[in-house]
Amino acid sequence: MFPKLLLLGAMGLSFGLLASAGVFTVLVSVGLIPRFAGKMHVARKVFALEEAVVLGTICGGLASVFSDYADIGGWILAGQIFGERTVIVWTWIGSLFLILYGLFAGMFVGCLALAIAEMLNSIPIFSRRIGFRHGLGVAITAAAIGKLLGSLAYFAYGVFHTGY
Repeated sequence: MFPKLLLLGAMGLSFGLLASAGVFTVLVSVGLIPRFAGKMHVARKVFALEEAVVLGTICGGLASVFSDYADIGGWILAGQIFGERTVIVWTWIGSLFLILYGLFAGMFVGCLALAIAEMLNSIPIFSRRIGFRHGLGVAITAAAIGKLLGSLAYFAYGVFHTGY
């Protein structure tokens, strides 16, 4: 039994390392982190931004694998840290955290998608093919607003529960 568990642990660790190496390879090849550093005018701190991405990925991976130990909410609710109103306070804090996390995760995924599209030169090629000369920024903004409204409708109507 122990050799089987040891083999499964080694396989899981190596598969996780391969998957994370693939994600970091995409981020490096697209040049997303240096581009963020340039846009934020903190180019001399690009290594700190890269380390923050790596640390966030490692912490997120550990929290998803060891979810029993990362259950901060259960610990706070069991300890009644805020007294009688712990559930109400923690619900508000959790909702605020989810809103901020969703906002920043969506911004990151959107920037990653646009960086990949820009790396492949798909936007300039597409605009040249259809004869699109002016208003490319408006078209990208309209696409972003459309994605925002679609995701808000998706969550507001609970499509993720029912599928329709």
